[in-house]
Parts: sequence; C-alpha cells; structure tokens
Amino acid sequence: MLGWPTVALEVTLPKRPQRIPELLTRGAVAAILAACDDPRLRTMLTVCYGCGLRLSEVLALRVQDIDGERRLSRITQGKGAKDRLVPLSPTLLEELRAYWRLYRPADWLFAGRTGEPLCASTLQRASTDAKQAAGVTTVGGIHGLRHAYAAHQLAAGLSVERLQRLMGHRSIQTTLRYVHWLPSASDGEGALDLIAQLEVDHG
Repeated sequence: MLGWPTVALEVTLPKRPQRIPELLTRGAVAAILAACDDPRLRTMLTVCYGCGLRLSEVLALRVQDIDGERRLSRITQGKGAKDRLVPLSPTLLEELRAYWRLYRPADWLFAGRTGEPLCASTLQRASTDAKQAAGVTTVGGIHGLRHAYAAHQLAAGLSVERLQRLMGHRSIQTTLRYVHWLPSASDGEGALDLIAQLEVDHG
C-alpha cells in the first residue's frame, strides 16, 4: 500500500438541505411579546422582530445607532462584516423612545449590569420562556422572529431585492427561501409597520 501512487478522487458531497423553521404567525409573535414581563427583554425581542435582526445584531446595538430623525437603525458589522441601515417603523421607534426614557442607556442600547452588552443566553432564555408562557409550540428559537419578519414583509408586498438588503443576505438565494412560504408574494416596494399590525391583530 505504501508503494501505491497518489490517487486523486473527486468526491461529490451531498448538498446540505436548506430548511426554514416553522413560521410564526403575527398572532404568535404578539403572544410571545405580551408574555415577556421584563420591559427591557420585551423591547429586545420586539426589535428582533420589528427589524428582522440576528441575536448578535440586537446585542451589539448602541444608542448612537438609532437615528430617530430618519427612522433608521444602523447595523454595524453584521454577518459578513457588512454595515447596513434598517428602517424603524413609527411604532417601534416610539417603543424604543419609551425604553430609553425608562433605562437611560448611555452607550450600549441593551447593557447588562456591568455596562457591557447583555449576555446572549439571557435573551435566548427570555425568548424560550415567553414562547412557552404564550403556548406557542412552533419549532425554533429566537431566530424565528427574524424569519417571521422576512415572511411578513414579503406578504405585505416588500420586494425580494429590498428584503435581501434589509436582512443583510449576501446571496439573494438565501432570501428566496422565504418565498416558499408565500408563493403569491407581490413585488412591491412598501414596508409594513409590523409592530402596529401586531396590535391590530391582537386587539
């Protein structure tokens, strides 16, 4: 065997299946947020859904990243080391202003007791507890709020290309996975005030 020449074989690896977790309905999102008793953690979960952010992106938000005048949130060095701007709906902006008046954060928007960003496990646990308290049984963790943002915006008529930019996806193929939930999604340019819609559906 040691005398055999080197054999170069082209091995074709099976593609990793791309699956999207079960979709949270607007009613389920509203129930989860309502079941979170801690105002700070509830605001963080609301931002996850209202801006479609990843867990790490919510934790990395600074006060200076919130542009109230232009109603934008700056996501600095998100996945792929890319910056992007995400619109803040009027309802979400008011919630963030109420949060600031309550906690008066100076640097990190969601700081822990040490002044550093809140621990990821704290928010993950809050999401899990709120989901259980709300009786929501869909499979998936806190990232399900980001998936729900994408699907609900497409349902409201947001274009796939626009959603790709808001989500920070490098490839549009990643964004197109959400179309499978919404085969009749239109190609409009509007963006739904998701937080306000929760209040309508849950009212």
